Amino acid sequence: MTVVISSDKPRPRGLGAQALIDPFGRVIDYLRVSVTDRCDLRCTYCMLEKQTFLPRAELLTIEELDRLCSTFIGLGTTRLRLTGGEPLVRKGFMDLVAGLSRHLREGRLKELTLTTNGTQLARHAEALARYGVRRVNVSIDTLDPDAYRRITRGGDLAGVLQGLEAAKAAGLQVKINAVALKDDNAEQLADMIAWAHARDMEMTLIETMPLGEIEADRTDQFLSLAQVRSQLEQRWTLTPMVRRTGGPARYVRVEETGGVLGFITPLSHTFCEACNRVRVTCTGTLFLCLGQEEQTDLRSVLRSSDDDAVLEAAIREAIRRKPRGHDFEISRRGAAPAVARPMSMTGG
Repeated sequence: MTVVISSDKPRPRGLGAQALIDPFGRVIDYLRVSVTDRCDLRCTYCMLEKQTFLPRAELLTIEELDRLCSTFIGLGTTRLRLTGGEPLVRKGFMDLVAGLSRHLREGRLKELTLTTNGTQLARHAEALARYGVRRVNVSIDTLDPDAYRRITRGGDLAGVLQGLEAAKAAGLQVKINAVALKDDNAEQLADMIAWAHARDMEMTLIETMPLGEIEADRTDQFLSLAQVRSQLEQRWTLTPMVRRTGGPARYVRVEETGGVLGFITPLSHTFCEACNRVRVTCTGTLFLCLGQEEQTDLRSVLRSSDDDAVLEAAIREAIRRKPRGHDFEISRRGAAPAVARPMSMTGG
């Protein structure tokens, strides 16, 4: 049985009347929150095969996550994405979604979304839809079951595809995220796009990012999406769209399929000029940029005071230090990752 987090206690509005604006005039209204660093897959480009996860005691509680998200919403956050690791493996996750749904009903939050690997989606799709989630991003890098098992170190593609069907049956919009990998899926990307569009699912391609230590050298797998786009244009007509969803993707319409295709290019073409987002880890660390180490510890603030005005002030002070952009670099073979923290810590 799901327990809805109570909202009976009034929360002080404190400094929340004004929007969050960074030093470069960008309005920060999009928050991505990792609810756990744990995942039930071990994707080769994301983490070590024997990844060490955080002790559970270091994670924010479900109540603390609710308070943190609610405070950001009071400061003008209109889009909230819950991520991991894999968010659906976090105990109590659906309680968090149920609690946060009150902000959708009240009109303070425009969108509550989820990034997932899809392994648990068949079990939870109906509840997600019931609590106001309208869209999920599902990470799938190949439609070849053997390749999927190799990339994820043991994942079952069939179970993920069942999750997609359950999501669609529940009325959720589905967008497929695929990391472009030179050796593992470069020749499959066009077919994956056609497959997704035939099922009324959008698709976004993502360049591999130099985050955290992995066994391999990322330069071996890096595939520029400029190159991928050029190849796709030999097959299809790609019409640029002015559409923006709050994230870093730039979109085109594939005229022959009628579907939408996004490109996230942190290395070949940066997207920082319009950045409107920050990320909070499951330990309450606020990262102001995915590719920088600038951070603020919000967990200590949450646990030292019940006054949300104190938390609001800490968030505002941090936003004043948001950098202009990231410094991802993947041109040198053997180079250390841009940041040491794994992708599973800050989420997708």
